[in-house]
Amino acid sequence: MDLRSGRPWLHLDFLKTGLVLLALVLGLLIVLPMAWLVYYSFIDQDGGLTLGNYGLLVTDTTLLRPFLRTLGIAVSVGLLCCIVATPLAWLAARTDLPGRRILRMLVMASFVTPPFLGAIAWEILAAPNTGLVNELFRHLAGQQRNEHLVNIYTIQGLTFVMTCYTFPYVFTLVANGLDRIPSDLEDASSILGGGMTTTLRRITIPLVLPALLAGALIAILQTVTAFGEPAILALPAGFHVATTKIWSLFQYPPKPELAAAASMPLFLIAILLLQGKSWILGRKGYTIQGGKSGQARITPLGKWKPVAMAYAALILSLAIVLPYFALFKTALTRLVSDPLTFENLTLEHFRFVFLEYSPTQLAMWNTFSLGILTATVGTFIALMTAYMVSRSPVRGSAALGVLATIPIAVPSIVLGVGIFLAYSQPELRLYGTRWILLLAFLTIAMPAAYQQVHAAFQGVHVELEEASRILGSGRLQTLRRITAPLIRTSVIATWCFVFVSTIRELSASILLTTANTNLVSVMIYNLNENGNGLGPISVLGIVLLGVSVTVIALVNRLPGHRSMQLRQI
Repeated sequence: MDLRSGRPWLHLDFLKTGLVLLALVLGLLIVLPMAWLVYYSFIDQDGGLTLGNYGLLVTDTTLLRPFLRTLGIAVSVGLLCCIVATPLAWLAARTDLPGRRILRMLVMASFVTPPFLGAIAWEILAAPNTGLVNELFRHLAGQQRNEHLVNIYTIQGLTFVMTCYTFPYVFTLVANGLDRIPSDLEDASSILGGGMTTTLRRITIPLVLPALLAGALIAILQTVTAFGEPAILALPAGFHVATTKIWSLFQYPPKPELAAAASMPLFLIAILLLQGKSWILGRKGYTIQGGKSGQARITPLGKWKPVAMAYAALILSLAIVLPYFALFKTALTRLVSDPLTFENLTLEHFRFVFLEYSPTQLAMWNTFSLGILTATVGTFIALMTAYMVSRSPVRGSAALGVLATIPIAVPSIVLGVGIFLAYSQPELRLYGTRWILLLAFLTIAMPAAYQQVHAAFQGVHVELEEASRILGSGRLQTLRRITAPLIRTSVIATWCFVFVSTIRELSASILLTTANTNLVSVMIYNLNENGNGLGPISVLGIVLLGVSVTVIALVNRLPGHRSMQLRQI
């Protein structure tokens, strides 16, 4: 109530109006596209109601096989991520491994690398004919041109690449679970005669098992909903997964009603996996908010230290060092097969991309302007929504939190289908404009942005705001003078992470861009699909990586930035 104005109804109406506007915006972002998606899944090409689309998903083997193949790959990736990430997380969190902080930082660098760019890097390394690894193998072994050591264009190759860019999810959850295990329990095991292996088997692993299972579910979810890696590696190999099959249904002749029906199983799988993760962590009392519940017990590695260092170096080389080397080497030499010598260094690919290739400037402008706009608008909406939910000034504010977090269960490719169907209608025709991309990016980024800002509001004691109100300040003045300075760091971090996630997005963008709204990520994919040279692709990839790393480095200098990375999982 504003005591100075003498009109409490004015203040109440203002808050109610804000609640309604936020509900309308959030509903526009997610409810409208999902409603059109459901509607289209039940109509035929003539507009009549039918269940035939869902029947085709079961009876048509060209539709059924990609889904079954996706599930097989996803389970394999989930298991491999657990096998790879669990020892690495234990080494980083519970041992005296040299450079443990650097190890964690480098693993987090995998989040910065767009998975589709990692897939292209492994194309450069392991393509059967031109891959650097196979070129080196033929040179050392004296093999013929048609011989190769590895072939990335296989289901096994796709599984490997997806594991490289998915295991950090498991690593993060397991490492933070290990951080929370008090040393008392492991010390008690040691006092009672338990060795390192016994303590791991009977104490540490059972306590961290919920985090490990939750990480496996997140890895499976990321694999099921991924588009970039399969589009780069599976399509040249001649097979589809679920997401690439949905994309293919928009190629000529388009079948939007079948694409809508094919999107629904992905949506349901995502909901089940997220519910499973929440149930596991909630039932066992785990959270992903960061922080430690006890001092971690550091286990000396002793004679195993060289082995542990070699293992960590191998994983980091496969996920980061080799792909980055491949991109930089390809960008700086004329041909992929040219050795990296001073004589072969050239800036020809940079000149071509920035001075000769006409779509570059438009794609750059679209990408970074949309990134800035999405980050600004998205952070503002998340800020207002989090304030309404955390302070509950009006009845029904909690519903805004539900609306803001719904998109976390919607795969990006599914969201892209829904937005395409919703905004290609004559009444709301936004397809072919940048506005449709803005809506898609806002929807994708909203859950992470809202969760980060909401956590920041929870860290501000309500008593501080009440004291300001008692001294005569209104809600807006209190928000500006008291709350805003306290949550400023989290708001800046949120803006940066939304910006980075926007400029690297591909899954929804691939369905929504046109020649006039092209983006760097889509341009990279199109160049790769058309066979226009890996040199220009590497240059564009380096630009994305450079901008992303710079922004993340700035965020890392902000106090309290670490919690954002965890909440995004």
